[in-house]
Amino acid sequence: MTGPLKVALLGCGTVGGAVLRVLQEQAGDLGARVGRPVEVAGVAVRRPSHHPDVPAHLLTTDAHGLVTRDDVDLVVEVIGGIEPARSLMLAAFEAGKSVVSANKALLADDGVALHAAAAKAGVDLYYEAAVAGAIPILRPLRESLVGDQVFRVVGIVNGTTNYILSRMAETGAGFGEALAEATELGYAEADPTADVDGFDAAAKAAILASLAFHTPVSAADVYREGIATVTATDVARAAEIGCTVKLLAICERVAGNGDGESVAVRVHPAMIPTSHPLASVGGAFNAVFVEAEAAGQLMFYGQGAGGEPTASAVLGDLVAVARNRVTGAPGPGVTGYANLAVRPMAETPTRYHVSLDVADKPGVLAAVAQEFAQHEVSISTVRQTGRGDAATLVLVTHSAPDAALSATIAALREMPAVRGVTSVLRVEGLS
Repeated sequence: MTGPLKVALLGCGTVGGAVLRVLQEQAGDLGARVGRPVEVAGVAVRRPSHHPDVPAHLLTTDAHGLVTRDDVDLVVEVIGGIEPARSLMLAAFEAGKSVVSANKALLADDGVALHAAAAKAGVDLYYEAAVAGAIPILRPLRESLVGDQVFRVVGIVNGTTNYILSRMAETGAGFGEALAEATELGYAEADPTADVDGFDAAAKAAILASLAFHTPVSAADVYREGIATVTATDVARAAEIGCTVKLLAICERVAGNGDGESVAVRVHPAMIPTSHPLASVGGAFNAVFVEAEAAGQLMFYGQGAGGEPTASAVLGDLVAVARNRVTGAPGPGVTGYANLAVRPMAETPTRYHVSLDVADKPGVLAAVAQEFAQHEVSISTVRQTGRGDAATLVLVTHSAPDAALSATIAALREMPAVRGVTSVLRVEGLS
């Protein structure tokens, strides 16, 4: 068979429009890379009148009819959301079509079932664009590192929050002021909830963990905190100890206490040393830091969002899937053989940086240290700044179960000698 491969495009917004443009402008090069011509069979949209630049004969409102057409070979889904995207993907698989998607929410919510449906149909499901835009990270985890043991994946995977925290560090602004600037510049949506509350990063963390640890992980398994409570004081305290604050997606393999290994997956703001590779990732850029047994430390960096960068990842998957179609066999799928338990956040070992507004009198430090000891939390460093009414204790703990650290903070808030707990952030990467 030597005819063209036909692509059904679901959605023609910022990403879909960029995909369509490149498919048309670079058709010759893409065809040469695939080994067969690649053509657009149709573009499914809700309102065809909103897409005057798309040839009218390609537009349709019948997305289901498009993905099940006999002449369609591949489906590109960039409409987002859970439905109708899930139903359309399943219909495409049943009709024997491979799918390329950028749908992080759907893959994080129902990836196991979708992969099973694709495997049953003998077709591909690729979704590099679902995490970190143009940055190639999912395929390295799924293919390049499949012979290695990945221990940890830590990423800045949301550009909006990274821009906000970067501006807070650069200018001393508070969260609200930095968010307003991000909104004005187009980095934040009118409703920024998915970004600033960590939902977007949590979906991406679930996908990263599933691939890195060969274990089904859904967004519901991911502990999540956003950045709305990060203050200018938090950022200043971080700078005082040579750190910066980032919203991190942290996926790690955790050794058990006689009960085997487990997986801990969390999204929250954290202080990291300015010497850490992720600390220099500024603005709306993304980066993912991987630690593996044989490969050691790897860093993936680039533009994490936007029409053109995301379209680059979609088209990379499209070429890979098209090549598989030409050879007549699907590419490597994901594996969930390890099926490790997901460790609750309360049991996950973390470290805290704590600033306390305290009474400047003898015995206060000893009383504070005793409270940590009662909860079996070891203190790594402690220092006092200021005197009298301006006295502040700044402590960094050693690693301990997060529940113990949280309980310590709750107890400190009740101590008469502690006028206030002014800053609490987790710490990553400090020796």
